[in-house]
Amino acid sequence: MALPALTAAWGLVIVCVIPAAAITMHLTLSAFLGRRLMVVTVRGESMAPAYRDGDRILVRRGRVPDRGHVVVVERPYLPPARLEPAPHWLIKRVTGVPGDPVPRDIGQLLRVSPGGRVPPGRLILLGDNKAASLDSRQLGYFPAERVLGTAVRRLPPR
Repeated sequence: MALPALTAAWGLVIVCVIPAAAITMHLTLSAFLGRRLMVVTVRGESMAPAYRDGDRILVRRGRVPDRGHVVVVERPYLPPARLEPAPHWLIKRVTGVPGDPVPRDIGQLLRVSPGGRVPPGRLILLGDNKAASLDSRQLGYFPAERVLGTAVRRLPPR
């Protein structure tokens, strides 16, 4: 007689407990990944040919960018006369991190004396397509705390 009671108990575990645990784990994992990963759509040609207008990229939040990483960064405030119809976020390549020597061609634009270094908390960000990029060549250093995250990979088109 104990066997049917044991089978019923396992049936209850299979029907109720396991799905509830799976749903809880799914929601926890989704919440965690939702805070760490996000999808961003590229607007504009400033990163061509690496990333083109309409490309979707997976971005990992909270990662400290290093030289060569592609990052999504908050667009700095621009006076209305210079405000182009652009997204709130920019995608750029990190070419200088705090302590790095400022590249000579960028140093002249940033009014940094030869041998100058990138200051703490600042980044030099450049678009791969120089002709179509709003970046450190025009805006100077970007605050590191304004970086949303680092591009992980391009996603397939929808």
